[in-house]
Amino acid sequence: MDVIFAEATPSGRGGVSIIRLSGSGSRSAVEALAGSLPQPRQVYMRALRDHDDLLDHALVLWFESGHSFTGEEVAELQLHGAPVIVRRVLRFFAEQGMRPAEAGEFTRRAFLNGKMDLAEVEGLGDLLEAETEAQRRMALRLSGGELGRRSEDWRSMLIRAGALVESSVDFADEEVPEDVPDEVFRILADLHQQLTTQISGFAAAERIRAGFEVAVIGPPNAGKSSLINRIAKRDVALVSDIAGTTRDIIELRIDLKGLAVTLLDTAGLRESSDHVERMGVDRARQRAMAADLRLHLSETGECDPSLWQEGDILVRSKADLDSGRGDAISSVTGQGIDQLLEQLHLILSDRISGAGLVSHERQLLSLMDARLAISEIEGLPPELLAEAIRRAANSLDRLLGRIGAEEYLDVIFTSFCIGK
Repeated sequence: MDVIFAEATPSGRGGVSIIRLSGSGSRSAVEALAGSLPQPRQVYMRALRDHDDLLDHALVLWFESGHSFTGEEVAELQLHGAPVIVRRVLRFFAEQGMRPAEAGEFTRRAFLNGKMDLAEVEGLGDLLEAETEAQRRMALRLSGGELGRRSEDWRSMLIRAGALVESSVDFADEEVPEDVPDEVFRILADLHQQLTTQISGFAAAERIRAGFEVAVIGPPNAGKSSLINRIAKRDVALVSDIAGTTRDIIELRIDLKGLAVTLLDTAGLRESSDHVERMGVDRARQRAMAADLRLHLSETGECDPSLWQEGDILVRSKADLDSGRGDAISSVTGQGIDQLLEQLHLILSDRISGAGLVSHERQLLSLMDARLAISEIEGLPPELLAEAIRRAANSLDRLLGRIGAEEYLDVIFTSFCIGK
């Protein structure tokens, strides 16, 4: 492959900027700028010169093919973080005939060169996008190859079962152990249960990765926007005493003790002759019903029963207007806000307690296909049983991107940043 290059650190002024190259010829390209770099995986302090023009003093290293992130020859320069230096070095490499990397191209080459499987690539993408501790932990498990290792275990089970079935076919007229069919079914039953466990944990894992949506709903002037602003500790939503101020849905993304949560400030629920307000109310109802949880807010402690779902939270507001309402919250004084957030965290934490390793729909479909292949095997003749095992193995290969990965690659790698 041709040599690609990119700035691996965010653009702009900073303490250090890192430029990476990958492809056969990366070392010689950097040596043309920095001088001799004899040993791989050793850091050298070098003056960077374009002929007689001193560009910078930098730390430089290179990795031989097969021993780098991409699996190719890779070189790296750690420069002073001045944009003018970065631009000058990038221009030097472009003038040498190398090309700028596309988004995610370094990781894409790592996948194509067998340094990462597709599940690890998805995990790395999740790690780069992680905003909370829960997302970080789950992404590290995936990018660290835990799902890939589990898949290899499942595949080994299929290989064992397949070998036993093939033996019963190939040596049907010879002596074969009588318990071969029983062992095959025990292996496949165990595998079916393990796949079911991971499939059942998808919804929770997907919520960790994508985050929860919590709709704050209630009548006009119940204090929904004030609550959003209090939690945000800034003015996110417009607040006034005029009913119907909020017309559209305002989103606030928060880190709730490690969980990604988007709070939705919605239009006040009431009948209105105002066409725009009615649109806002309709949209509020639709979004509230689609949310993971609804926080029903009102001064009276009542809610719209048509929007109530099990697990929702009912909260009385404006405690500052009535000191006798100790069970209410106040967005003015902060009374009850911490307790409300703690209650919300407990509810959402309970919903992710069964999270598995599978957090992407592509991964889920591969496991479902594998489970389906071995779900109805009782009474099958050996030839059909062997075919079912092969289908399950192919599904696990798709999970790791060994086959049928082309249709997913562009979608996956376009979410990566330049230089990764």
